[in-house]
Parts: sequence; structure tokens; C-alpha cells
Amino acid sequence: MANIKSSMKRIKIANTRTLRNKSIKSGFRSAIKKLETAISEGDLDKARTLYPEVSSKLDKAAAKGVLHKNAAARKKSKLALKLKMAQE
Repeated sequence: MANIKSSMKRIKIANTRTLRNKSIKSGFRSAIKKLETAISEGDLDKARTLYPEVSSKLDKAAAKGVLHKNAAARKKSKLALKLKMAQE
């Protein structure tokens, strides 16, 4: 455990941010899983409604620095391609 006051504060801040990041990551990961299961089950109407939600969660994660913007774009692109291939 740290003895210096500023170090103790940094530890608290790091813990707070870790919890926030975990929550955001969990949110977009579970949303992606819901979308992928909807696509695999052939429920395209549900998948079309879920895609904007997933896209929004990924954008928010990228904006908050939890996910790199290019990683978010890559994930959105792959999901859009999966959705498009399922529709054909």
C-alpha cells in the first residue's frame, strides 16, 4: 500500500476508472453477443434493431478511451458484414 497521499489518490482514481471501463466493456461485449446470436438463429428483424445499439455502444466506448477508435470501427464493420451476409 502506498504511503504518499498523491499515490493513494491515484490508486483510488485507477480503481474507479477500472470499474467504469469494465462496465462499458461488458456492455458492448454482451450487446455484440446478442447481435451475433440473433444473426446465427436467423432472426434478422431482431438483428437489424440490435445493430444500431451495438454501434452506439462501441462508439461511446471509443469516445471514452476504453476502446481505440479504429478497433471500434473494425468491430462495427465486421458486424455489419455478418448482418449483410445473413440477409443474402
